[in-house]
Amino acid sequence: MRTGHTFTRHWDLETKQHELLGVDLGEGVARRGLVLALVLLAAWTLPLLLIFGLPGVYTVSLYLSPPIVLAIYGAQRSGRTERRRNMTQWALRVRYLTLGHRPIVCGGRRAASRDEWIPLRDRWGERADIITDLPGLAPLTILFGRDRARKRTAGPDLVLNARPRVYGPDRVWQARRRFGHVKPTQKGQA
Repeated sequence: MRTGHTFTRHWDLETKQHELLGVDLGEGVARRGLVLALVLLAAWTLPLLLIFGLPGVYTVSLYLSPPIVLAIYGAQRSGRTERRRNMTQWALRVRYLTLGHRPIVCGGRRAASRDEWIPLRDRWGERADIITDLPGLAPLTILFGRDRARKRTAGPDLVLNARPRVYGPDRVWQARRRFGHVKPTQKGQA
């Protein structure tokens, strides 16, 4: 089996921010992480400011630490898929668990019906049972569905018992002559 290698990962140069509002940042901070931290900080802190007001001495860590920690871990490279960031992996996982994805049927020649999509309970797996067993979350069984049995949309599995056979050139020549793929030779021609 052949394996391929991607060499573009070695040329992935990360830009760094060495100065921010006149403050020297030394060796520099990765710009992608910095921008992500600023966006998350604004999205987290503004609602908290509107709801609870300015933070106190003890609550300032609740205002600042969650978006910064999320940005630090989210901007790192994913251990599962090297070319993606953790934040991308998390977003794709949340999207799959909530919306699923449209299956490709016949190489995309026809659109999949809604019955062919993977149901919500199957996407969540055992986590759906754990969540619905928690106290107060029993009404979520309506969302996940009560039965675990999935409606069958296709026939039973096919069992393939194919055996390859290798024929020599003499057998191939006989088969070609038998089915008329070879022109008869005329006398005097070789």
